[in-house]
Amino acid sequence: MVDLTQEIVRIPSVCGEEAEISDALTERMRGMGYDEVYQQEALPGRKNVVGVVDSGRPGPTIVLTGHIDTKPVCVGWDEDPYSGRLDGERLYGHAVMDMKAGIAGVVAAGDALSRCRDQWRGKVIVSGVVDHMGDQTGAIKFFDEHQGDYCLLAELTDNDIYLGHRGRLYWDVTCYGKAAHTCRRHDAVNSIALAVPVIEEVEALRWEPEVADWITDLVGPELYTAVGRIYGGLPPGGPSMIPDETVMRIDSRPHPGIDAEQVREYLQAAIDRAAAKRPDGRYEMVLADRKDSYLIERDHPLVEALDTAFQQVAGREPRYAAGSWLADTASFGKQIPTVIFGPGHDPVYTPNEWLDVADIKEAAQVNTVMTVLLSNRED
Repeated sequence: MVDLTQEIVRIPSVCGEEAEISDALTERMRGMGYDEVYQQEALPGRKNVVGVVDSGRPGPTIVLTGHIDTKPVCVGWDEDPYSGRLDGERLYGHAVMDMKAGIAGVVAAGDALSRCRDQWRGKVIVSGVVDHMGDQTGAIKFFDEHQGDYCLLAELTDNDIYLGHRGRLYWDVTCYGKAAHTCRRHDAVNSIALAVPVIEEVEALRWEPEVADWITDLVGPELYTAVGRIYGGLPPGGPSMIPDETVMRIDSRPHPGIDAEQVREYLQAAIDRAAAKRPDGRYEMVLADRKDSYLIERDHPLVEALDTAFQQVAGREPRYAAGSWLADTASFGKQIPTVIFGPGHDPVYTPNEWLDVADIKEAAQVNTVMTVLLSNRED
């Protein structure tokens, strides 16, 4: 599991450029104990990796999955970000936490399960998917074509048990002004300037919606919102035309149980306050992109099996939490019961990123034991 982490850390796989790691991981898994290893095209030239281990006995199908794409390398590294270097118990490398170590942990678990088929029932499918950093097309394509009873998603949770995560709603707010040449500025209404009161209103938002206490305990009380992008003006040369249209994208992260309409009403009130400050402009807001929140019950058999497996491997009780980030469960969580568990922790994508080898080993062992326990669980 550690060797495999090093190997895939050394292969750049920025979102959209996953071909090399997909081919390498496929070849590596074909040398393991998998019954079948194949690639599944999710997008042109971008392929998921799928491995299957069958116990030979009737039982559930358990999916162990994660993404193989990453964000770009940040600035500030003191060494090759793709070194995969081991220094004592530290394994260095870009995206080792998000989520090369998690992928190695599920692949190693599948290989381990192939060597003890008499101890579990059913089938295990291990998948490394592309395009998580994009539109989650890899995960969507995988679950469109594969059925399962339970799923473990190996996102970075610091080996805590994550029961879910917040959703993500992108809202596009268009500010409409009046165009004119710079030399006629007093005849114009600058749409970029119209964005300013919206930014101020959004920055001032502090909403703690009414949700169940246990959900607040998992993800925190505040519904986060922020202006993440602004674009307006005349490209590509100089800004010689005062723009009459500027669009800003607002990122909102609702709790499980908070729907898009509630967030819309909340944000619209902020837009209305901005509009009252600038009656010479006009504002329109639309929902541009939606990714759902996800939550699994604390007493679900999948969660209980993972809890027991963790205690057997680690010798302590696990911690429970949920993510404020977005996982692929936003796209497939409604199709299959899923728990999120894997090595790595915030902050990620920082210079000189490293992960403790013990965390990688622990995760792979827990993945394996959980599968054995879950497959033998009586309904």
